[in-house]
Amino acid sequence: MNDDLKKLNEIFERADSKKEEIPEERGTGAGFEEFNIFEDEIFGDKQDPDPDGKENLEKTTAIRDIPKKLDEMLFKDKDDKPEKKDENVKRKKPAQEELPKDERDYQPVRQSREYRSGCLGGLLYFGFVACISIVLAVLAWMAASDVLALGNDDFTATISIPTSVISSETVDKYEDGVLKGTEDISVADIDYVADTLKDEGLIEYKSLFKFYCKISHAANKIDPGLYELKSTYDYRALIKNMQKGAGGTLTIDITIPEGYTMYKIFKTLEEEDVASYADLMEAAANYSFNYDFLDPDKLGDAARLEGYLFPDTYQFYIGMQASSAINKFLENYNYRVTDDMESRAESMGYSMDDIINIASMIEKEAANNDERQLIASVIYNRIRSGMTLGIDATILYVHPDHEGEPDADMLEEDSPYNTRIYSGLPPTPIANPGLASINAALYPSDTNYLYYRLDEESGTHRFFQTYEQFLAFSGTQG
Repeated sequence: MNDDLKKLNEIFERADSKKEEIPEERGTGAGFEEFNIFEDEIFGDKQDPDPDGKENLEKTTAIRDIPKKLDEMLFKDKDDKPEKKDENVKRKKPAQEELPKDERDYQPVRQSREYRSGCLGGLLYFGFVACISIVLAVLAWMAASDVLALGNDDFTATISIPTSVISSETVDKYEDGVLKGTEDISVADIDYVADTLKDEGLIEYKSLFKFYCKISHAANKIDPGLYELKSTYDYRALIKNMQKGAGGTLTIDITIPEGYTMYKIFKTLEEEDVASYADLMEAAANYSFNYDFLDPDKLGDAARLEGYLFPDTYQFYIGMQASSAINKFLENYNYRVTDDMESRAESMGYSMDDIINIASMIEKEAANNDERQLIASVIYNRIRSGMTLGIDATILYVHPDHEGEPDADMLEEDSPYNTRIYSGLPPTPIANPGLASINAALYPSDTNYLYYRLDEESGTHRFFQTYEQFLAFSGTQG
């Protein structure tokens, strides 16, 4: 069989190499002679005609049985199955003879040591990854709980951010991406803020809070002050409520009476934790407030604000910026003093600054509203007469801590505020007058009074035209 198969393969190979067309009946081309001979050997001589047609039927049947006969010739072993091969692909060489099998070939296959080690390593790796994932998930939940204030007990804490932990930095100022200059911004000490919030139980992880503040630029948003913060506030709400005007900011209402000096006003604000006296004086001297009634040439002198801190009841934030606190007074003054007042002062031959100066003395001297215009008339009459004003309240202005009447040394003190020595108005107002005293300075009574003296029995003033009348009444007082 092997010889016949080999011979048939050689015939096919030579026929393929010639690539000639196969005739319809028998192969007549080069390379097909051997195939025709082989075909004759199988089927016999087919050249004689078949007059009865029987041989054609037999031939047709034989041709149909060619595949079956070829199978029987080539594959005598029924267990072997023919494989379909591409006629353009060369046949494979016979497989090598199988080696005899020993007893070990029939034993069950056992897993190798490397396989078992690989499985154990995979399990260990999976366990390690699972443990790390669990740890990370727990840490993420703890962080999220602190950032979002999840599960916190509901309570309120009071937080103080003093001005001492707020610094100033100069940074570039941009508008629409174009550098326009520099500006000063306030920067809070985040370490102090984090420590304070941690101590009050409002946050759990200071490092996480400081990281949040860094990426959210919270240091530029926190203002000094006293704040009420809830434990249910998340990080964002905590920072937002540590800003002026936010819901967590504590406020206080303070009434500033007429006649308070700037010194006394600032001391009051310091006592109520609105701002420190030093910060208020610094702002009074150097902060550029945008009001026309302030003389820009006096920038650097805190006394430039005396008389313009309008007395009233104000609401302040605890720990607010000094300049913002002062601006409340100035804004109120700017609203209260009208253009008609300024026109009236001009018609009298005085500036509005002079009117405020005179009004401040009226405020310090008047015992009641009925006296204000009378005292105003005395001041104007003495100015027109070229007399010194002789108002002791001007001397006490430079001695703010002194109680009672000025002593003999004060009365002889060489000071521009000593109106017993120097004529005219003092250098600045000596107090911050209210609207009644300002109106009295604008509309004084028409009198000839040049003197007045306190009646100790009634607590009001008596007015005189002459010095002799003044001395006579003074002799009746203690």
